[in-house]
Amino acid sequence: MFHWRGEILPGVSAAFTDSSAGNLALHVGDDPDDVLRRRERLEAMMGIEPQGLRFMNQVHGTTVAVMGRESGTPDADAMVSQALPLAVMVADCIPVLLAGKSTGGPVLAAVHAGRPGVAGGVIPLAVDRMRSLGASGIKAWLGPSICGSCYEVPAPLRDEVAAGVPAAWSTTSWGTPALDLPAGARRQLEDAGVDVEYSGPCTLETESLYSYRRDRATGRFAGMVWRND
Repeated sequence: MFHWRGEILPGVSAAFTDSSAGNLALHVGDDPDDVLRRRERLEAMMGIEPQGLRFMNQVHGTTVAVMGRESGTPDADAMVSQALPLAVMVADCIPVLLAGKSTGGPVLAAVHAGRPGVAGGVIPLAVDRMRSLGASGIKAWLGPSICGSCYEVPAPLRDEVAAGVPAAWSTTSWGTPALDLPAGARRQLEDAGVDVEYSGPCTLETESLYSYRRDRATGRFAGMVWRND
């Protein structure tokens, strides 16, 4: 069920599922009832109420949604909350989980960071939004995603992204242009003063994880961050 699970801060858990949890996305042609049942099973294992885990409609943008109990499902690529369990779904993009302390309790964030998101700065935007809510001492977990040795792109696209995020410039293991999105994300977090506590393996190279580059017809695994209370 879980590829990795632990505490990102005292009282705050973070985890990433693997393919044994099944597809958790509603937009990839799977039976919606089956997806919802898998989500309920995941929530039970996390120890949260049914339908308590908040998902977003990810659109490869840079919108950061601040989530309250009455919030719906946002069209966004990052969510920030002081109370709600948050989830991000991926199959090669980076699932970024963040947590910081504040006087009102932990501030949490879940970020979907694909190529457009990393290039557009969705990660530092989410960090800024967390700090606007009083967060300090922010820690980050970068979940499994395609690595810089596997993510082949055309040379002009590599140059375009690397012009804004130099750390993302890479070459595949077979010698062609590539992007290292995890390296770019780590540099953005470091520049923002955020400690990266965990970085996951390559999705394309790990059979127990979904990878869109490896299998175009595939599901999505999830990264989740939530308060233990």
